[in-house]
Amino acid sequence: MRHLMSAGEEGLAFDTMCSWIYEEILPIDLAYFERLVSAAQELGNPRSIDKLDELVVD
Repeated sequence: MRHLMSAGEEGLAFDTMCSWIYEEILPIDLAYFERLVSAAQELGNPRSIDKLDELVVD
């Protein structure tokens, strides 16, 4: 991810991070999910967070 970020590929880095979260089935709280939603909108990459809502825990 650092390499992608330093190469100006923020959207791809964000997508990669979201994929890792989903593939590893990492639980996330609602506040973190909301920050991911915000970041996805800022980056113009809303599909990156598809399915992450399944990992939100109370």
